[in-house]
Amino acid sequence: MTEERKLYPLRFCSILDEYVWGKDEFILADLGYRDSLVKDGWLAANTISEVMDTYLDRVVGDRVYEMYGRQFPVQVKRISCKGRMPLRVHPDDVIAGERYDALGREKLWYVLKASKDAKLFLGFKGQTDASQLMGSLENGTVETLLNAVSPRPGEFFHIAPGTIHGACGDVELLEVSQSSALDFCIFGWGQQLGAEEFDESLSVIDALDFIDYAPYRNQDEIAQFSVRKMDLREPVHILGENNDSFAVYHCLYGEAVLKINSEDAGELVYRLKGGETVLVPSEVDDFIIAPAAQTTALLEILVENTPEKDEYINPDVPEKLPEDE
Repeated sequence: MTEERKLYPLRFCSILDEYVWGKDEFILADLGYRDSLVKDGWLAANTISEVMDTYLDRVVGDRVYEMYGRQFPVQVKRISCKGRMPLRVHPDDVIAGERYDALGREKLWYVLKASKDAKLFLGFKGQTDASQLMGSLENGTVETLLNAVSPRPGEFFHIAPGTIHGACGDVELLEVSQSSALDFCIFGWGQQLGAEEFDESLSVIDALDFIDYAPYRNQDEIAQFSVRKMDLREPVHILGENNDSFAVYHCLYGEAVLKINSEDAGELVYRLKGGETVLVPSEVDDFIIAPAAQTTALLEILVENTPEKDEYINPDVPEKLPEDE
């Protein structure tokens, strides 16, 4: 890797993990045991962690690098559930740092597809405590304590640290989260779970003191990153220097093009089709993103000082996707 060359929008090879209940497709991950490989360009075959080790703040921006160091701070994956996803929970940054020298895990779920009988389990439907939870796990009645939601395509759900969560039925989710491998298994629904899915040392007993036992509330405020839905109807000029952050774009449907003016090579064009994701390094701080299909929508992921409230995160007002998507 040559230091003098200017960075460019990066696409990655996905990593697929299959389980008895469905599969996880890691689109962008810097986890050590799961490291995304750059797909094309002169950085091809380097992992995101190798790119970070060499280019540091040029990838994420000075401010984000000061906050997170050499680890890329967000993770993107596609979850396809066909059965019962094991219930899980994650700690916040304080507990994760003190006990495991790692980042915590805050998440956002965007519903891509969902059957009529699909459910998301998000926290508790009423005030609960550790004793009730353990009793329900022992006798197999934990579902009666959980807040169950019937998801619809286009809905967003914020999963704060400490929130027990899972899914069942036929549902596809795009998950944006902090970069962390801390998965505490709460309940496996009687399924045989492998070591590749959960670290056996991260059990429900270890999580009892940081689980949020209050009734679930789908909060607007996301502390660690921001996500904005962009319905592209015309070209948008992005000035990255306004945020001092990288940007990740995931094309929900349609097609978009990123256009960058290069002093050496003229205008560079990168196409982004439905289901594809691109990381635009902080160093690429001036570009155009434009629709290349009649109906195009993207998710934009940034790390900001104080993420603004996003009015789209409203479970009562789902986004209706085109019927053919």
